[in-house]
Amino acid sequence: MKFLVTMMFSLSCLTPMIASAEVNVYSYRQSFLVEPLFAKFTELTGIKVNTIFASKGLIQKLQIEGRNSPADLLLTSNSTRLVEAQELGLTQSIQDSAIEEAVPSTFRDPAGNWFGLTIRARLIYASKERVQENDITYEELTSSKWNRRICSRSGKNDYNIDLIASMVAHHGFEEAKLWLKGVKENLARRPQGNDRAQVKAIYVGQCDISLGNSYYFGKMLANKEQQEWARSVKLLFPNQGNRGTHVNISGMALTKYAPNRDDAIKLMHFLVGEEAQKIYAEVNYEFPVRAGVDLSPLLKPYEGFKSDEIPLIDFIKYRKVASILVDQVGFDE
Repeated sequence: MKFLVTMMFSLSCLTPMIASAEVNVYSYRQSFLVEPLFAKFTELTGIKVNTIFASKGLIQKLQIEGRNSPADLLLTSNSTRLVEAQELGLTQSIQDSAIEEAVPSTFRDPAGNWFGLTIRARLIYASKERVQENDITYEELTSSKWNRRICSRSGKNDYNIDLIASMVAHHGFEEAKLWLKGVKENLARRPQGNDRAQVKAIYVGQCDISLGNSYYFGKMLANKEQQEWARSVKLLFPNQGNRGTHVNISGMALTKYAPNRDDAIKLMHFLVGEEAQKIYAEVNYEFPVRAGVDLSPLLKPYEGFKSDEIPLIDFIKYRKVASILVDQVGFDE
């Protein structure tokens, strides 16, 4: 009996040492969006997902932790942070046919350091009452007909920097500079606020058009205070007659020292799978990166829009140049 009790005690001491399967995620994406995805993943696989959410500082945290970091996966709300993490040597490349088949080459790193999860278009929000045009190009934003009719957030905002970088990629430095100067001259007010604030400015008559990410339309309609703002505008997808509308991504990267690498890759598979992609589309009003996934009813009318086919890596490399241009033309002044 004494032997049996001693043996049971020994086994009970060993039990906590048998680690359960888990994945640790550092996420720049908001908890309301990704937690339902992680819950479903755990339900299907039994793998627990531990998450740290933050709007900033996660890449710096990875740097400080180094080899001792518990993080397996980094989720971001834009490509900027994915590339930053890669350039700092905080990611590892993977060659995985299932992920590569789900994510078009335009929306992933060729070496496999990061992959897109959702697509967001940089649209023109236009007043239904005061703007007759239904087809506007980015280049046309410099036209005198838009004088003092454009609202914008800061030129240094990541989404605007990416758009400016794409203009450099398409037109070269000097032409992109002239374009940005022309847009600044057409501003109705000094750049301020976020994308939603520009739509509110259109609603109250401070300006007639603005640039904004596509998913904010759905977010405003879901917010009682902002519904009227959203209903006052129409969505215009620029450059449909030529190169297509500028797009960016939210995405994921496997961390360099991922302690739970195999299970993290299983989570990556799930996030590009049909079920997770549908949740992304329905909850956050984003375009799935995976082809063939149903859009939210709100975005269904815009299904099949023509996006700019330039690979992300071909314009992201001009981000620093874009930032310099913002300063040179005094866009935010």
